[in-house]
Amino acid sequence: MLDRHAGTINGLMRDYALSPEFGKLKDSTQREYKRMLAKAEAKFGDMPLAALEDPRVRQDFLSWRAKVAKASGEREADNRLSVISAMLSWARESGIIFSNHIAGFRRLHSVDRSDMIWLPEQIRAFMAVAPIELQRALILALHTGQRQGDLLRLTWGNFDGAFISLRQGKTGRKVEIPCTAALRHMLDGMERTAAVVLTTKTSRPWTARYFKAKWEEASKKAGIEQLHFHDLRGTAITMLAEAGCTTPQIAAITGHSLKTVTTILDKYLARTRVLAGEAVSLFENARSTKFANQLQTKVHPATKGDAK
Repeated sequence: MLDRHAGTINGLMRDYALSPEFGKLKDSTQREYKRMLAKAEAKFGDMPLAALEDPRVRQDFLSWRAKVAKASGEREADNRLSVISAMLSWARESGIIFSNHIAGFRRLHSVDRSDMIWLPEQIRAFMAVAPIELQRALILALHTGQRQGDLLRLTWGNFDGAFISLRQGKTGRKVEIPCTAALRHMLDGMERTAAVVLTTKTSRPWTARYFKAKWEEASKKAGIEQLHFHDLRGTAITMLAEAGCTTPQIAAITGHSLKTVTTILDKYLARTRVLAGEAVSLFENARSTKFANQLQTKVHPATKGDAK
C-alpha cells in the first residue's frame, strides 16, 4: 500500500517525530514541538520535499511566519519556525534533503534580560509576602544560579550535605555547587517530606504551571512587575562576582558559558559596581545565617493558607 505522505513535509514530520533524535528530547519539549509542527502542517504539509531544495522556499516560510506573528505574536512565530528549522536540519543530517534554507534566520522577537537583576529591596519585599515554599525556592535559586525546571526536579539525593550535584535539563551539563552556609542551614532544617527538595505546602512536587502561577501571585503582592524567576540566575552571577569569584568559577557553578557570564557582568556591573553589601551578605556572613533562619519560621504570616 502506497504511503500518500511519502515525499512530502507531512511524511517528514512523521519521520522526525519517530526518530531517535526526537525521542531524546524532554517530554515537554516533544509535546511543544508536535504542537508547533501541527500548526505548520496545514500550510506546508503537502509540499514536496523537492521544493525544500529551492532557496526561494525560505521566503515562503518567512511570509508564513509574518502572518503567524500578526495573529499569535512574534515569539510564537519565531518558535514555530525554529522547530521547522530543527526538523530540516535533522533531515539534512539524515541525508533526506541536502539543504536547510531557513537555518540561521533572524528572529523577530528579541528580549535581552541579562541586566535584569533582583535588588536587595526586591528580595526583601518578596520574602515578606511569599509563602515559605516560595521563599525556599528563591534562596535555592540565589545560592545556586540554576534554572527553575532543574530546581523543581532537584531531589534530596542531589544534596550530600556540602554540595548540590545535578545534570542540567536544558544543556545536559553536570554541575557541582558548593553550598553556602545559609543554603546548608536552610536545607538541613527542612523536613524531607518528599523525594524532591521543593514542594507545595502539602508536600507535593510542583508542576511548572502551578509554580509559575503562585510565583507571579507573590511577585504581584510584593509589587514586583518586571522581574521573573529566571532573572535570579543573572542575580546569582552578579552576587558571585561581587563576592570575588572569577568568571570561570561562576560558570562552573551556574552552568552558563563564559561568554554569557561576561555579558551579564558587563551589562550590570558597568552601571552598578557594587550590587549592595546586603545582597552579598546573603552568602557567607552573619546576616546570611539570619536571613536563612527567617525561612524556617513556621509562623511567618505569609505561610498561612495557600495550600494545594
